[in-house]
Amino acid sequence: MDQEAKQALGQVQIAPQITEDIKSNVKTIADFAKKIDDQIAQSTTDLLDVILFGAIVLHASDIHFEPQEDQIRLRVRVDGILQDAHVFDKEIYHNLLSRLKLLSKIKLNITDKAQDGRFTINVQDALIEIRTSSLPAEYGESVVMRILNPQNLRSLDTLGLRQDLYDIFLKEIQKPNGMIVVTGPTGSGKTTSLYAFLMKIQNPEIKIITIEDPIEYHITGLSQTQVAPEKGYGFAEGLRSIVRQDPDVILVGEIRDLETAKIALQASLTGHLVLTTLHTNSAVGAIPRLVDLGADPSSIASALKMSVGQRLIRKVCKECALMQAPSAQELAELKKGLKGLPKEVQVPDLAGLRITKAKEGGCAACNLTGYKGRKGIYEVFLVESSMERFILTNPAESALKEKAVKNGMVTMYQAGLIEVALGETTLEEVKKVVEAD
Repeated sequence: MDQEAKQALGQVQIAPQITEDIKSNVKTIADFAKKIDDQIAQSTTDLLDVILFGAIVLHASDIHFEPQEDQIRLRVRVDGILQDAHVFDKEIYHNLLSRLKLLSKIKLNITDKAQDGRFTINVQDALIEIRTSSLPAEYGESVVMRILNPQNLRSLDTLGLRQDLYDIFLKEIQKPNGMIVVTGPTGSGKTTSLYAFLMKIQNPEIKIITIEDPIEYHITGLSQTQVAPEKGYGFAEGLRSIVRQDPDVILVGEIRDLETAKIALQASLTGHLVLTTLHTNSAVGAIPRLVDLGADPSSIASALKMSVGQRLIRKVCKECALMQAPSAQELAELKKGLKGLPKEVQVPDLAGLRITKAKEGGCAACNLTGYKGRKGIYEVFLVESSMERFILTNPAESALKEKAVKNGMVTMYQAGLIEVALGETTLEEVKKVVEAD
């Protein structure tokens, strides 16, 4: 396919010389800034390519252009933390913004309204989706690009799950029907978890259909559809059509309204396994959220099999992390938080425990942060017969959590403390990401 045809499909081909140069020479944010400097006097197209591919090589999840009074700040989000990368003058940014809008198929002449668009980067036949959001701000249009890199896709076996969690997930996703919900804020890895579930259960004997906004990862063997609200094809309309396609498993990108919730619950009660996401703060929060949308508690109690709450925590950099004995306060906190865990949960012996500390100022390998890479921490709310009856009483979220913990649920905070005891992260990082129980 030639360059013009790819552009018409919303695909951007980054020049091989740029990709090879960046792969070889960009290891840190400082390297990235230098490459932008080297390119700044060249063409706008090449400059944007360097920014995009440099961010991809650094495993950034988002690129932020932030207009200030007399310059434009470029920041990238790596391991969940924004880091300064460069500053531009306004003329260069004006050219970059025009190029970005053109690629994202959003209107160039509208500057006083928020706009959303998307395009795809084709790098050595790997397709990376870029979601673009522009917002009018005090000193010009602010732009954020979300990078959806298929290399971030993980199998269930490579998510780094505790054995007890792995066993629960495996058991629940192999059930023939019911609803599985993954909850958490934007950027907490919900879609990665859902796709890990799908890839584990995928086989030639079942039909899996997804409806997403947008399709984040393209998987061979799945029937994937994308909502188009401007054409009247939203989650509810798409889900209604999907049910008529004889699927065994349905993935609904997100439940946002009552109609979608009703159809998803009905589908899970009539022989389908339905996987979906909700924006709530905890696993048990899925129940009141569905009730708030207007769903019938009896349908929720019968349909919901598992709700997973999750967050992403940064792992300490293995190159520069420090090992030391916990302080008396830290040890007391670990002992209190990890008390009374179910026997299936393996926790290191706290006697003589040494924990990791992120080195202040880090090293070159971790971009001077002390942390490199992230992993998920999870809490799993299972709906068995006694919980099903309890949901019918329309309990408060706090009562649901209390009963779930009595039934053996490990909270996200406890999951974080386990990672501290295992030397994967720090107590400071856990407290930053999730509230103490």
